[in-house]
Amino acid sequence: MKNFIFISIIIISNFFTQLNAEIINNITINNNDRISLGTIKTYGNIKLGVNYSEKDLNQILKNLYGTNFFKEIYLKIENQTLIINVVENRLVQTINIIGIKSASLEKVILDALIIKEKAPFVESDIAKDLANIKKSLVFQGYYFSNATSNFVKNNNNTVDIIFDIYLGEKSKVSIIEFTGDKIFKNRTLRNLITTEEAKFWKFISGKKYLNRQNLALDERLLRQFYLNNGYYDVSVNTSTATILDNNSFKLTYNIDAGNLYMVNNTNLDIPIDYNPLNFTNVQKLLNELEGSEYSFNKVSKIVEEIDKISLSREYDFINASILEEKIDTNKINITFKVTESDKVYVERINVFGNNITEESVIRANLEVDEGDPFNELLHAKSLNNLKSLNIFKLVQSETIDGSNPFTKIININVVEKPTGEISLGAGFGTDGGTVGFSVTENNFLGKGVKLGTSLRVSSDTVKGNFTINNPNFNYSGRSLMTNIERTSIDKLSDSGYETTKTGFSLGTRFEKNENLFFSPNLSTFYELIDTNSTASASLRKQDGSYFENKFSYNLDYDLRDQKYQTKEGVRSIFSQEIPLISDDYSLSNSYEITKWFQFNNDMIADISIYGKAINSINNKDVRVSNRLGLSSGRLRGFENGKIGPVDGKDYIGGNYASALNISTTLPMFLQSFESIDLKYFIDVGNVWGVDYSDAVDDSNSIRSSTGLAVNWFTPIGPMNFTLAQNLSKASTDKVETFQFNIGTSF
Repeated sequence: MKNFIFISIIIISNFFTQLNAEIINNITINNNDRISLGTIKTYGNIKLGVNYSEKDLNQILKNLYGTNFFKEIYLKIENQTLIINVVENRLVQTINIIGIKSASLEKVILDALIIKEKAPFVESDIAKDLANIKKSLVFQGYYFSNATSNFVKNNNNTVDIIFDIYLGEKSKVSIIEFTGDKIFKNRTLRNLITTEEAKFWKFISGKKYLNRQNLALDERLLRQFYLNNGYYDVSVNTSTATILDNNSFKLTYNIDAGNLYMVNNTNLDIPIDYNPLNFTNVQKLLNELEGSEYSFNKVSKIVEEIDKISLSREYDFINASILEEKIDTNKINITFKVTESDKVYVERINVFGNNITEESVIRANLEVDEGDPFNELLHAKSLNNLKSLNIFKLVQSETIDGSNPFTKIININVVEKPTGEISLGAGFGTDGGTVGFSVTENNFLGKGVKLGTSLRVSSDTVKGNFTINNPNFNYSGRSLMTNIERTSIDKLSDSGYETTKTGFSLGTRFEKNENLFFSPNLSTFYELIDTNSTASASLRKQDGSYFENKFSYNLDYDLRDQKYQTKEGVRSIFSQEIPLISDDYSLSNSYEITKWFQFNNDMIADISIYGKAINSINNKDVRVSNRLGLSSGRLRGFENGKIGPVDGKDYIGGNYASALNISTTLPMFLQSFESIDLKYFIDVGNVWGVDYSDAVDDSNSIRSSTGLAVNWFTPIGPMNFTLAQNLSKASTDKVETFQFNIGTSF
C-alpha cells in the first residue's frame, strides 16, 4: 500500500510538472560580453520549439555553471522567451610564479594547476591549486616548501594571479638502511634501488633527494632481486622515511627474505598435436633448472625460448603460462603450459621518466613498434637494448590490455643516471710508470650520443684519442663510430727511434642475426718513423713515412645474461683487419671467447681465451707499430708492450700474441667491509714471432702472474687496485706489480 501511494505521488508530480512546462521560441541573453549566444545554446543544450519544465531549466543552469564561464546565472521564461541574465567570470590574464628560478620546476608547477591562463577564473580553485603546488613540490623533493597566493582584478574583466613560493632546501636522503632478514650486503642492496644516499661527491645526482614515487619502485626492485636469487617468499615491507634533525631523511626498508627455494621438478605441457622435437632447447633448459636455486630470470629464459619457437614460424602464435607449486618449505615444482592463441598486436607504447634523453633514442632501440605483433622475446630484447646504452639506472616495463582483447599497451619506465664519467689511472713497475686520464659523456644532449677523450702517458709514449659514437645514426638502427687518434713514441735516447702515428676511423655496428653483431670499419693512418745511428739495423730499415687505409670488421656472438655485471653466459668475438692501400701490406686475425659462471649469489667466475696473429702478405716486414703486444689488462703484472721479442733494447712486438685469463670473486673474504669487493685472478700469456730477422731475441717463454683485484667504493668515487705477482717471465720483461684507477660520474 505504501509503495502504491509513493508511486502515485511521483506520477502526479510529473503530471503537474508537465502542465507547468512552456514552449521556448526565443532566447535573450543579457550582460554577456565574451560568451556568444551560440556558445550558450550549445553548452546549455537549449533548443527552440521545445517544452521546458522547471526541471529542464535547472538542468540548463547546471550545464552552464559547469563551463566555469559564469559567476552568476538567472533564468526565467516570459511570453515563450527564455531570458538568461549572466555575470561572466573574469579571465585569467597571467599566472606569475615567484620564488622559482628553475624553468623546468616552474613548468612542473604550472602543469599541476587547475587554473590556466586565458581560462575562466574561479576563485575557489586557488585554494585547490595551493594544495596542488605543495603536492607537486613534495614529489620533487621539497618537503618543507610553502606557497601563498594573491590575485589582481584588471579593468578589462581579467585577473593576474600570483603564486609566491618558498622552496626551502631539497630534502636529501642521508641514510638508507635495510633491516630484517636481509641476507645480502647493504651495499649490494643500495646499488639495486633508485634512491641514493646524499654524499658530497654526488653533488650533481638527483637521486639523493627523497621522491615518494621512487619508494614503491625501490620495493619492487628489491623483491625482484630476491626472487632471482631463490627467495620465493620474500616480502619487502613498506619503506619508512624518518626525518632527522638536519631536515634530511633516513629511509628504512624492512626485508623478510624467507627460505631459499630449490627447483624440485619441472614439466612441459604442450598440445598433443605439437612436435616435441621443436621444444628440445626448452627441455634442455628445464633439465638445467631442476636442482638449482629458483630464479625468476631463469624461468623467464624458458618462456623466451618458447617465444623463439613462435618466431621460427613453427606455430602461428603460442603462449606459455607458468604454474608454480611449493611442495615443501624449500622446494618448488614448475610446470610450463604451452597453448596456441590469437595474435596480439601492440596498440601503443608509452615512455616515462626520460627527463633528459629524447624519446626517439628510446624508441629506436625497441624491437617492436606500434602496430606490430606483440612478442615477449622481442620485448625482452628491447629492454636489454635500453639497458646496454648505459644511460639508465633502471629500465622497467608494464604490459596492459589495450582497447580490445587483441591489443596490448606497453608502458616503459626509465630512470636516468649520471652519464658523465671521469677516470684517472696509473701503474708502477720496474721501468717507471704510466698515467692515464679520460672523460666520457654517454648521453650527449640527450640524444644517446657518446663522446669520449682519453690521454695515456708513460716515460716514452703519449697516446690520445677522441671518439664519437652515435648508436642510432639517422634513425637507421645502426651505430656510427668515429675515432681520431694520435700516438707518439720517443725512444731516440735509448733505442734510437721515434714514431708519430695519426689517423681516424669510421665504423658501424648492427645485429646481423640473432645475438650476432657485425661491425665493419674503415680507417686511415699516417705514420712517420725516424731513426738514428743507435737504432738496430732492422729498425733503421723502417725509417720513413707510411700511409695505410684498412678495412676491418668484428663478428660478435653475444649470449651474456646482461651486458654489464655479467653473471652467466658466453661471448665470442672474431676480428680481421684487411689492408686496402698500404706501404706494407699485412693481414691480422684475432679471436676471443669468454665464459661466465655463477656458483652462488656472490661468487662469479670467468675464463677468457685470446689469440691474435699478424702476417705480411707481400713479403715485407710487419711495421714495428703494427706488431702485436699484450696490454696490462690481459697480462697483469707486466707493463704494456714490454714483453716478447727484443731487438737490442727495443721491444718490437711479435707476429703472434695469446692470453688466458681466469678470475673469480672472493665473497668469503672481507665480508665485514661493505664497500670492498675482492677478486682473485691468474693470467697467462705470450708474445712471439719475428719475421724479418733471425738475430732478434724471440723468447718463447710463457709469462704468467697471479694476484688480487680490489674494487673499493670510497667517498671520492670507486677505486680499483691490482696487485700482481709474476709466476714466470723472461729476463727482458718489464714488470708492473701495482695498478690503480680512480673514477667518478657526473
